[in-house]
Amino acid sequence: MGETATGVNGPLTVRYLAAPARPHTPRAFAELVIPAAELVWRFSRSAGPGGQSVNTTDSRAELSFDVAGTAVIPEWLKTRAVERLGARLTNGVLTVTASEQRSQLQNREAARDRMAFTLAEALAPPPPPRREKKTPAGVTRRRLESKARRGQVKQLRRRVDDC
Repeated sequence: MGETATGVNGPLTVRYLAAPARPHTPRAFAELVIPAAELVWRFSRSAGPGGQSVNTTDSRAELSFDVAGTAVIPEWLKTRAVERLGARLTNGVLTVTASEQRSQLQNREAARDRMAFTLAEALAPPPPPRREKKTPAGVTRRRLESKARRGQVKQLRRRVDDC
């Protein structure tokens, strides 16, 4: 039997909101599993924290995923994701980086978390449309009375000319 990759080398599970959040109803989540073969890792020297070894170790982690070209995401969800990630995509590829830690492993974990969070936000449905509500008559009446009162106060402050 072959071993399956786990941890930072394994598939990426993205848990996203499946239906718009509504009051008094439990949230429904869906999961999307991206195979490890579709994730591309790149490492480079980090400008982050570290001692003398910071210039010699490749601790900065860069994780890329081809959102537009993947077969894992259904076409209707892919359209939503590409539309929402528009400015962050380069030729349909989403790339996230992490270089805060000295350890490459910790940066890889941070990059995976960022990728999952970014994809979850992109795949979530749009919020329900805002319903316009009519302004209550009492509010309008009080506002107009207040304006009239303020106008009278200002009128009484004016100089009276006796001609």
